[in-house]
Amino acid sequence: MEQIKISVRNLVEFIMRSGDIDNRHGRAAQKEAMQEGSKIHRKIQRRMGASYQSEVPLKIELKRQRYLMIIEGRADGLIVEEEQVTVDEIKGIYQDVNIMERPAGVHLAQAKCYAYIAARQQQLSEISVQMTYCNLDTEEIRRFRETYSFLELQQWFEELIAAYEKWADFQYEAKLERNASIAGLEFPFPYRKGQRELAGDVYRTINRKKILFIQAPTGTGKTITTVFPAVKAVGEELADKIFYLTAKTITRTVAKEAFDILRSKGYQGRVLTITAKEKLCFCQEMDCNPVHCMYAKGHYDRVNDAVFDLLLKERDITREVLLTQAEQFQVCPFEMCLDASLWVDVIICDYNYVFDPNVYLKRFFSEGVKGEYLFLVDEAHNLVDRAREMYSAVLYKEDFLRFKKAMQSHSRKCVQALERCNKRLLELKRQCANYQVLDSIGDLVFSLMQLGAALEEFFQTENNFPEKKELQEFYLEVRHFLNMYDRADENYVTYTEQEKDKRFKLKLFCVNPAANLQECLEKGRSAVFFSATLLPIQYYKKLLSTREENYAVYASTVFENEQRLLAVGTDVSSKYARRTKREFQRIAAYIYETAKGKTGNYMVFFPSYKMMNQVWEEFLEQEGILEEMDCICQESGMTEQEREEFLENFSENRKKTLIGFCVMGGIFAEGIDLKGDSLIGVLIVGTGLPQISNEREILKQFYDETEGAGFEYAFRYPGMNKVLQAAGRVIRTGEDRGVILLLDERFIEEGYQRLFPREWSDCLQITLPQVKKTIEEFWNLP
Repeated sequence: MEQIKISVRNLVEFIMRSGDIDNRHGRAAQKEAMQEGSKIHRKIQRRMGASYQSEVPLKIELKRQRYLMIIEGRADGLIVEEEQVTVDEIKGIYQDVNIMERPAGVHLAQAKCYAYIAARQQQLSEISVQMTYCNLDTEEIRRFRETYSFLELQQWFEELIAAYEKWADFQYEAKLERNASIAGLEFPFPYRKGQRELAGDVYRTINRKKILFIQAPTGTGKTITTVFPAVKAVGEELADKIFYLTAKTITRTVAKEAFDILRSKGYQGRVLTITAKEKLCFCQEMDCNPVHCMYAKGHYDRVNDAVFDLLLKERDITREVLLTQAEQFQVCPFEMCLDASLWVDVIICDYNYVFDPNVYLKRFFSEGVKGEYLFLVDEAHNLVDRAREMYSAVLYKEDFLRFKKAMQSHSRKCVQALERCNKRLLELKRQCANYQVLDSIGDLVFSLMQLGAALEEFFQTENNFPEKKELQEFYLEVRHFLNMYDRADENYVTYTEQEKDKRFKLKLFCVNPAANLQECLEKGRSAVFFSATLLPIQYYKKLLSTREENYAVYASTVFENEQRLLAVGTDVSSKYARRTKREFQRIAAYIYETAKGKTGNYMVFFPSYKMMNQVWEEFLEQEGILEEMDCICQESGMTEQEREEFLENFSENRKKTLIGFCVMGGIFAEGIDLKGDSLIGVLIVGTGLPQISNEREILKQFYDETEGAGFEYAFRYPGMNKVLQAAGRVIRTGEDRGVILLLDERFIEEGYQRLFPREWSDCLQITLPQVKKTIEEFWNLP
């Protein structure tokens, strides 16, 4: 019989909420409280006596006409005494427990669900419910206890289920329809070379509950080749939901197009694209409370009707669809979007919604929750630095001083707590000339915890003062720092730094994010990491997962070597010691000779804006160059419209050659798709090495000690990834032809040659006098 499952927590939170969205009254740290709650649970559970059973799994199966409804979860505690059984529900909070008058409605409802299931299983005529609230800073505890008869709980539970039943019916019917549509689904194109094998690899990985890393060169159709077997696996009930995770908006568009293609072939699944909150907000300024936003007022009273109506009429839930629906029902579009995510088959979203400890979707990934989810991680090379950022935390001494001054007339307790933190940071500052790696910051952490408690107490009572919003953001930074401190282990380095602008920074730096990412991956069934530049594969395997038995495949290129000229300029360099006028002139000559070979569009990628501008000046010095060619230059901080205008220049029908000067690792170096004659050549100046900084030096030292490969991990591998991404802008289809020139003598060194993709085995070595002839011969090939 078909099963429809829901967790107790999701059931009560979905059905029983009501009223307004309200970001006031100390609610700033609710997400953090959920994250940190599990630790306090274990602490309280350990203190209880022999009669206390912790983490008790409870499940009830309710037979319906067409399906079996399964409601399950874990009670934090079950106290079994001679005359009474009590369900204990523990909640870690940041507010003062002494000002609580009663338990929160949804918290009590969760406990009552567990109590009903336990009473039914043990045939009890009555059972008690205990709500245990614990302040996460002070560890002070407040308990509320009530006894219910079984009949009282039964009636209450049946009313809850009756409200949920239409959702379960919808889920059952949607699943039948989806699976039937997938059963007959065929791969939507003729298979290219190696594509069928790659799809098979993805399917086997899902079937075996493993993790797969795919190095897939441009043109292998990696998106559809991972999406199709994932959809088939869902249709065969090997998995329940697909999360397609990306780093950039443009790759979300590519993912959506893949699902649109499957829909045109009959796929009936529901696909939701999550857009950032600020892009969905109707208000000029995001301030989520009923005073500032009409959509926040009464949102929870209307949102379930809005979601149900949305699901019945839409299968492709985009930003435009969400905005229209939210306007119609007068609800917050972003919150409605997150609610809709529970009921769809595919979620296309940023990495944050699965991996970021402050943003992740608690509906799917909260403590103890595991689902049959598939994670398809696109452009996975981006996840290393993004994950480091997510799991690192930074505090600036100057912020403590600023808020100490701002709080003088508001809270003596907060001022004193800020002063204690500032004093500790001042001690660290005196010991730091440039940067300093620290062994321990325990004294400061204790002061930060006191500050967090003082600020939370302040937010409970004080509502209006000019700096409130900035203070709340600062408070969240402090909470994040404390949360990351609790995670900090051998994969972290704690350091202080005097920045160039004289600000003093303390950072918990997550050097290797693999353990934190693995914790997230464990909440699903299977994951596929894929990119056109996942080399060396062992580097990414070590930084994105801790499992030893992960799979890796190298997809074959579908392009012929004859489609492109690949060459290294061996008489040129971007080394700092060689950055002279003479070298810039040589690079400019390489660009000119390459572009003269055939009229068309070219991009040149540089290691920095500074060097780009230096070569740009030398290039324009050449006589008559502007009559022969059009030149455009990337600028720092370009708006979305300026980016689009820049790319619009790369049309296929230009009469004059166009050269775009760009920065490696920047907005035009990956994710853009210029096919055919839109781009016929790419020149890459330098090896892409990241700029030297204190943080890079810390990375180097860490990986010297752990892997014996500090330079590779900190500089060479990330740099080469930028090179490969830039090279991937040319030759996008089987009909394209183009030139790739690598302008740096270091590319012929063995350390770089080892990082070349296998399809680069035919790379030529040339010098400036040979460029003209080599380019002409390539374009003259039939």
